[in-house]
Amino acid sequence: MKTTIQINQNTLELLKKVKDDTSSNSYDEVINKIIIKNLNKESLFGYLGKRNRKFILKELRDKSDRF
Repeated sequence: MKTTIQINQNTLELLKKVKDDTSSNSYDEVINKIIIKNLNKESLFGYLGKRNRKFILKELRDKSDRF
C-alpha cells in the first residue's frame, strides 16, 4: 500500500543523502533503516553503577594524562 506524506525540503535533501550513502533502493528503505537503528540502541543509563562522582572522575584521567 502506498501513501503520501508531507515533509520539508530540508528533510527531503537529508533523505536523498542518506539514500545515496546507504545504497538504499527507496525512501521507505531509508526510513526503515533509521527507525530500526534507533530502536536497537541500548541505553547506557546506570552503566557506571552507584559509584560516587569523586570516584568516577578520579578514574577518568590520570595525572600523567594532563598537560
